[in-house]
Amino acid sequence: MTKTKAKAPEATDNQDAMPFGKQNFIIVLIGIALIALGFILMIGGGSDDPDVFNEKMFDFQRITLAPILVLAGFVVEIVAIFWRKKQ
Repeated sequence: MTKTKAKAPEATDNQDAMPFGKQNFIIVLIGIALIALGFILMIGGGSDDPDVFNEKMFDFQRITLAPILVLAGFVVEIVAIFWRKKQ
């Protein structure tokens, strides 16, 4: 009985290519910018005097707009991961 070694499959162009292309990295950067902008918009709204209540804490920017931007950023990140360049 002779033993034969199994040949390793030859690498194709698809296996050597990077999984992310330039478009993916651009979309990732856009998503990071949206997330950062959302967190920046959440900053502030506090009061210097603890005995004084500041209504700015509950304005549209901090309660609605900022969380929407953060969630949109995470959706853009998911799109960036699944984005495939058409061949």
